[in-house]
Amino acid sequence: MNFFPLYIFFMGLFCLILIRKHILLCLISLEFLVLSLLLLTLLICLMFDYSFYLYLIMMTFYVCEGALGLSVLVYMIRFHGNDYLMSMFLW
Repeated sequence: MNFFPLYIFFMGLFCLILIRKHILLCLISLEFLVLSLLLLTLLICLMFDYSFYLYLIMMTFYVCEGALGLSVLVYMIRFHGNDYLMSMFLW
């Protein structure tokens, strides 16, 4: 069994828990989590001979999640002037 997607998942989770200063670093670690889940979905579709519609639906949701995260980042930089996570809670 290939443990590479699980390794990516736990490293992304580890980074998300420990590195919480900038929102961009949180978004990158969330994208690692999404990448590992997408890879796991692909492996499950290949192992059990499922159709790849589930994989395409998951990929669509993950692309929308990434675009939404980037729009929140741009909004936060315009509103606060930086991407520090702690500056959101000062108001």
